[in-house]
Amino acid sequence: MTGPATERPARARPHGTPRPSRPAVLLFAVLLALLILPTSVTGSGVALAHIGRDTGAPPDALQWVLHGYNLAFASLLLACGSLADRFGRRRVFAAGGMLFAAASLVSALADGIVLLDVARGAAGAGAAALLTGGSSLLAAAFDGAVRTRVFAAVGIVTGGGLALGAMAAGALADALGWRSFFGLHAALMLLVLCAVPALPESRGEAAARVDRAGTALFVGSLFLLMLGTVEGPQWGWGSAGVLGLLAGAVLLMGVFVLVERRVRHPMLDLGLLRNQAFMALCLIPVVVSFSFVVLLPLLPEYLVVAHGSSSRAAGATMLLMTLPILVTPLLAGRLIRWGTSPRAVLVLSLVCLTAGVAWLAAILAPDAGPAELAGPLLVLGAGLGLNFGLVDGAVLTVVAPEATGTAAGFLNTLRLGSEAVVIAAAGAALAGMTRDRLSGAPGRFPAYGGTAGDLAGSVTSGDLAGPLSALPAGARREFAGVVAHGLTGAWQTVLWGSAAVCAVLSVVIAAMLPGRSVRPGAADSDVRTS
Repeated sequence: MTGPATERPARARPHGTPRPSRPAVLLFAVLLALLILPTSVTGSGVALAHIGRDTGAPPDALQWVLHGYNLAFASLLLACGSLADRFGRRRVFAAGGMLFAAASLVSALADGIVLLDVARGAAGAGAAALLTGGSSLLAAAFDGAVRTRVFAAVGIVTGGGLALGAMAAGALADALGWRSFFGLHAALMLLVLCAVPALPESRGEAAARVDRAGTALFVGSLFLLMLGTVEGPQWGWGSAGVLGLLAGAVLLMGVFVLVERRVRHPMLDLGLLRNQAFMALCLIPVVVSFSFVVLLPLLPEYLVVAHGSSSRAAGATMLLMTLPILVTPLLAGRLIRWGTSPRAVLVLSLVCLTAGVAWLAAILAPDAGPAELAGPLLVLGAGLGLNFGLVDGAVLTVVAPEATGTAAGFLNTLRLGSEAVVIAAAGAALAGMTRDRLSGAPGRFPAYGGTAGDLAGSVTSGDLAGPLSALPAGARREFAGVVAHGLTGAWQTVLWGSAAVCAVLSVVIAAMLPGRSVRPGAADSDVRTS
C-alpha cells in the first residue's frame, strides 16, 4: 500500500448525508486505521526472520505471512467498496476493524505457521474493508476545501505508516519478540473500534450489487498466480505443478474478462482500458511497485544477512527511503503552483524511481553501510513522494464524472495487485538465484548439513543465524562472507531487472500522458489527496 486510496469518491457530499457531529472522532478513527495498515506491509518483512526461527517454518510457507496479507488486501478491495456502498460505510469499516483486530491477535498467539498464514490473510481482508469504508466515510462527511485538507492528512498518515513500519517491527521483534508487533496492531485497532459508535453512517446513492462471480474469479486468478510464483523455486519453474498454477491463473483471468463484459454491475469497468491518459496514470503505481514497494519487505532481510544488521538497525536504514514521502508531496504541490505541469512532475517522479533502483543495483555490496545506501534510498523516496496523491487526483480529471468511483477502484486494484505480485515474484527470483549462486556452499562447508535450496530459503527470509549455528565457530565468518556475496549477486540481478522494467514503463507512460490536461484535481469539490 503506497498511496492514498479513495473508493467511490463523490464530487460532493451525497444528499441526505449528515455532517459528522464529532468530526475529530471520525478523523481520529480513520487516520489511526490508515496509519496501521501500511505498517503491516513494511513491518512483516522485518519480522520474518524472527518468525522463521521461532516456528521452524519452511521458506515458502513463511513467505505467505506477507503474501497472504497482500493477496487478500488487493483482491477484496473493490468488493469491500461495493459492500460499503450497499450496507453502510460505518458498518463495513467496523467489520473490517473487528476482523483485523481479531486476526492480529490470532497472529500474535499462533503456535504454527499455517494458523499464522491464515490469520494474516484474514487481516488483509479486514484491511480492505477498513481502507474502503474509512475513505468513503471521509469522502461522504467532508466537502470542498475541508475535504482537500482531510485527504492531504490521509496521504501524510499513510506515508508515516510506511516510514515507521519497518523500524517499529525491528525494535519490537528485537526487544519483545515478533508476536508483540501483531499484538500492538490488535491493541491499536481496539482504539479505532472504540470510536466507531460515534461515527456517522452513510451509503451510496445507487449502491451496486456485489459482483460475486467477478470477485471469485479475480481472487482465484491472483491466488494461483502468486502460489505458482512463490512455489516456483521449490517445485521447479518447468514442473507440472507450477505450469498448471500459472495456466490456471491465465484461464481464470480470461473468464473474469468475459464475465465483466456481461454483468450489469461489473467489479471492473473494462471500458476504461480504452482511455489512454487514464491507463498511463494507472501504470505509474506499477513502476512504484517494481522500484519502491518491492524493497519495503525484502531489503530489511538482505541487510540482516549481508550486513549483519539487527532487525532494529535494518528498520532504521529503511527510514532513509520512507521519510522523504513526508515532505516531497509538498514540493510537488509547490512546483505545480509555480507553473510546472503535473505531467512534468510525474515524469520527474518516474526518473527518480528508475534512477534510484538502478543506483542501488550499482552500489549494493556486503560492506555498503547506511552512508552508501543513503543516496539511492533517498532518491527512491523522493520519487514516490512526488507522485504521492497526485496520481489519485489526476485520475479523477481524465474520466467522466460518473466514472470516478470505478476509476478510483481500478487504480487501487491495479496498485495493490501489482504490489502483491511483484513482491511475490521478486522473492521467488531472489530465492532461485541465491540457490544457484550458493550451490557449492554445502560441499565447501559440509558441517552445514543442508542443501543450497535450504540455505537460500533461510537467508532470503533474513535468517543467517540458523545456518551459522550448525557450523564450528572457526568457519562461521568465511561462511557468512560466501553467503553475503551470493545473496548480493542475486539482489543486483533482480534490481537491474527492476530498473529495466521501470525504464521501459516510464518511456511508455511519458508518451501516453497528456500535457496540462492532467491536473491534480478539477475543483475543490473533487476528492483530492494533495
